[in-house]
Amino acid sequence: MIRIVLAIVLAVGLLRPAWAVLDITVTQGLEGALPVAVVPFLRVAGSTIPSVDLAAVISSDLARSGRFKPYPFPDLPARPARAEDIRFRDWRLLGSEYLVIGQIEALGGNRYATRFRLFDVFKGVQLSGFQFVTPAAGLRRTAHQISDIIYRELTGEPGAFNTRIAYVTEFAAAGNQRRYVLNVADSDGHNAFPVLESAEPLMSPAWSPDGSKLAYVSFEHKKPSIFVQDLARGSRQRLSSFPGINGAPAWSPDGTRMALTLSKDGNPEIYIFHFATGRWQRLTHNAGIDTEAAWAPDGKSLVFTSDRGGTPQIYQMPVSGGRAHRLSFEGRYNTRASFSPDGKRLALLHGTQGNFRIAVLELESQDLRVLSDSRLDESPSFAPNGSMILYATVKGAGTILAAVSVDGRVRQQLAIAKGGVREPAWSPFQ
Repeated sequence: MIRIVLAIVLAVGLLRPAWAVLDITVTQGLEGALPVAVVPFLRVAGSTIPSVDLAAVISSDLARSGRFKPYPFPDLPARPARAEDIRFRDWRLLGSEYLVIGQIEALGGNRYATRFRLFDVFKGVQLSGFQFVTPAAGLRRTAHQISDIIYRELTGEPGAFNTRIAYVTEFAAAGNQRRYVLNVADSDGHNAFPVLESAEPLMSPAWSPDGSKLAYVSFEHKKPSIFVQDLARGSRQRLSSFPGINGAPAWSPDGTRMALTLSKDGNPEIYIFHFATGRWQRLTHNAGIDTEAAWAPDGKSLVFTSDRGGTPQIYQMPVSGGRAHRLSFEGRYNTRASFSPDGKRLALLHGTQGNFRIAVLELESQDLRVLSDSRLDESPSFAPNGSMILYATVKGAGTILAAVSVDGRVRQQLAIAKGGVREPAWSPFQ
């Protein structure tokens, strides 16, 4: 049995199973993380109490990046809401380098105006400030947008808090039957909703470049098929259901094509589907197994996994066809590669001494760095700003999601209360 969520209204409000909600724990942050004070936002007199504590969400966002150390609310020396209320001396004595203040006001019609300001405490100057007008249901997203602005202002890099992740959960239903759910959630695990539920496995979710659709593999008819689902409408299209393997969908950066693995001609090969014409283009022609394609950010080439050299390794070839050249040489097992947003490195699964761990390959220097220290990892996926890599890993008798920074210094664990979670995919920027 398959169940599809048919409307975004259900997605954000009515269908939110407890097993799909992720609980994020920062297990390792940067030494010397920047101290920052986020003051609880003042509720303007007469305004209804909002359903979201914006300051708490912002503080949590900054903390889980590993690069900031927000102060607990009880430790704050004051609760200013306006610039003229700030006594910078108090915040210097606290040791905070930056200060975030704000207000929230109910406008009627279930809408809120949110204002925030970011200050450099030691210089005593404002660095940024914005106002947002959003419906009540969008307040958490507003908090993530504020976190992104703060992150960019203080690091010079875009934040990825206002993004989403897709993942598959597996749990035991009545009669000990296995159930599989394809979920989408905010990057902090909140606002989780089920896209699809099935009694058969679901695999390989892949985001369209605009974040409006998901491609995935479903075994709902006892064989693999690739579907594309519109998240807002709930409608879906079956893209491929050829005899044999239909797997590993990957959108091109411009959204006009999709790379995938098919064995319809007898051997697993990389194909490209052109949405405008419905044309299938076979890219690889090799006796080995070619699979797990990923597009370069410029859309001109693909990397993929192949055992054509005797062991699974990463290869690259032009989308127009031609010769594939090998990229990975360290170790006998390197698979599941994906490009960083700037195209300078690959995240991949590196096998050594019976362990399968997340690694980063620097394409210019060919330097390979192993980032995780677990036993069995899978499915690495870059954050859209390139700062973190999301992946699935075994913990105890189950599976959880984890994230690690590209330098290995920040680590998170993302677990659910019930069942296992795997096959993560980080969305593009919203």
